[in-house]
Order: sequence, then structure tokens, then C-alpha cells
Amino acid sequence: MRRTAAERVIVREVGPRDGLQMAKAVMPTAAKRAWIAAMAGAGLSEMEVASFVPPAAMPQMADAAAVTAATRAAHPALLVVALAPNLRGAQDAAAAGAQSIIVPVSASEAHSRANVRRSRDAQVAELGRILSWSRSLGEGRPRIEAGISTAFGCSLQGAVPEAEVVALAAVLAEAGADVVALADTLGYAAPGQVRRLVRAVSAEVGADRFGNLHLHDTLGMAMANVLAALEEGVRGFDAALGGLGGCPFAPGSVGNAATEDLVYLLESEGFATGIDLAALLEARQVLAAGLPSETLHGRVAAAGIPRTYQAAA
Repeated sequence: MRRTAAERVIVREVGPRDGLQMAKAVMPTAAKRAWIAAMAGAGLSEMEVASFVPPAAMPQMADAAAVTAATRAAHPALLVVALAPNLRGAQDAAAAGAQSIIVPVSASEAHSRANVRRSRDAQVAELGRILSWSRSLGEGRPRIEAGISTAFGCSLQGAVPEAEVVALAAVLAEAGADVVALADTLGYAAPGQVRRLVRAVSAEVGADRFGNLHLHDTLGMAMANVLAALEEGVRGFDAALGGLGGCPFAPGSVGNAATEDLVYLLESEGFATGIDLAALLEARQVLAAGLPSETLHGRVAAAGIPRTYQAAA
């Protein structure tokens, strides 16, 4: 792999949002705050802390505003990120203090209708309204990230043509999205597909606008896909502590790439993350205490940190 030693890679923790949305139990607000604090203390610099959706649709996110506001106040060095599928959600997220807002736009028409209850074209138009509102806020506005979900395939639709994903990315960039990102919502991607899509979308929207790669580990391919993306120049990845997560509107979607395994891989390959792996494993204990009914995953946690492990200098 051609790289610069100790080059920085951003690991964005998405557990408090994506990781919890499939949880059977509702994690108490105080427990969420303690978990977020433990992860921030381990060195994570970006965190997706909530989804601004109706509580009836997702009870786990009923405290989204409270968690976002508390995180912003308690961790001023942390980039606080939230997801919002519509203008109302984006406005609520910004009011709570979110500095970056992810707007999901499905590459799959079937997933779009299941996930946000509107067509893909209608969701692109909704993104346009969000961008117009955001620009009206002036210099202190939140960053708007357009996240292309089901970019690598969909359990409802099946294959999603790569040309459609690239064309959608171009539309989102032309609309003015600050960031355009790709999500393997189902965990169907393989390294070759990751290389092709990352290369094509990055060329279409510009490397400076290409966002984090969001990977799920349904088929055990997440770490292989990380390596493929690194080779294509990706320097930002989403992950969830304990490999929690999945999309409730995409049947078969299971856990995210495990943050602890991702950090081990990146640091072992000589990329600096700024994250203390031992402290990150301790944060799992805080997560387990706050959500005892959920099974946590991750190979590093199961095996322990090898005595041969050395973090990147």
C-alpha cells in the first residue's frame, strides 16, 4: 500500500446513532452520555450521536436533542454529527448543536421509499431545501453531508447499478452538498466494487468533497473493504463500537464495522488515528453496562490486544 507513514485517518464513531437504532432496548440518556464520554476520552474526534426522526418511528432516538446538546457542551473538541432525513429534522439537529448533519439519500428506489417514505428524486429535492436553509444561516451554519445509502446493493431491490450511484453523487454535489459519502448499508460490498465506486465517485465529486466510507460487516468483508478504500485514498471511515447497528428499513442489514477492529487495523498499517485502543476497549464496558441486553461483537475485544501491537507513531 502506497502511503505516508503515520498519515492521519479519521475514525467517526456512529454507535450512538446507527449502533442503537436496531437495539431492542432503549439506552437511558445518562448511559448514552457516559458511553459518549468514554469514547471521547479514548481519543475519538468525530461522533454521530443521534438521528432526528419521530420518536414513534425510532424510540431509541427520542432523546436526540438532549444527547446532542449535552455532547456539544461537554466535549468542545469533538465534532458532533447527527442524521436528519428532512428539513424539520435538520433544523432540530442544528438547534441542538450538531455541527455536521447527514442527510440520507438512497441509491435504491425501494430503500428510499422504505427508509424516508419518499422517492429518491423527492429526497434529492428535500436535500435541496435543507441546503437552501443551511446557506441562509451564514458562516456558522452546520455542514451538510449527503450520504448515499445502499450504494453497494440493496436487500429490497437487489443490485444497484454503479453508474446510477455515480450519477446520483454528481447530482448531490451539483446541489451543493458539502460532503458526498458512500454507505454499504447491507454489507454486501467486496473490495473490487469498493475500489471502482470510490474511484469513480471521488473523480466525479472531487477528492476534497468525498466523505467517510460507511461499512457494515454482514458478510465479514468490512476490514477487507477498508484496505481497498485506503488504497484508493479514502482517509475517513465510520464504525460502531462493538460492531452494533444496522438499518431497520433494510432487511438483513446487521452490524457496522467494529470501531476497535478498525483502529487496530489502521494503526497496525501505520496510519495514525489518535485513538487509544486500550481505552476504547474500556469504553465497551460502559456500553455493556448501559445496554446489557445487546450482544457486542469485535475480534480485538474477544482476543485481547496482542502483545505485538504498536500504535502508529
